[in-house]
Amino acid sequence: MKKTKYLWIVHVLFVIYMGVLFRLTLFRSTPQREVNWHLFREHIRLLRHHSWWHFVYFFGGNIAAFIPFGAYLGFREKKIITTVIFGFLLSLFIESMQYVCSVGITELDDLILNTLGAFLGVVAVKALKKKFAKMSCKTT
Repeated sequence: MKKTKYLWIVHVLFVIYMGVLFRLTLFRSTPQREVNWHLFREHIRLLRHHSWWHFVYFFGGNIAAFIPFGAYLGFREKKIITTVIFGFLLSLFIESMQYVCSVGITELDDLILNTLGAFLGVVAVKALKKKFAKMSCKTT
């Protein structure tokens, strides 16, 4: 990774992102302790009841929440498999803490969708880096 004058901004943005992620997932005011081991049961229910907005919010939101995590690790030159493992472990930590602290529903779906988000983030960054590397080779 090239050292640049503004690299610190990326790190600060990542710290802010992590703070927001933890705020949204762990620091809630509504106590709730529940475990949902049934894969995508709630998502299917939302689709059956034509609750499209809620489906997109829960399904897409879980993916979108971890795309920046994967993108940051891709930016830091981490391998795809390493990023996926770290994404899974971060999601597992969040889901476990939600259960322990009684601040949300611990769902297997979230582990899968969050990990997918980390994967998509790192793949997008690697693809962009490859594209920009090819473009810079053509201009030189």
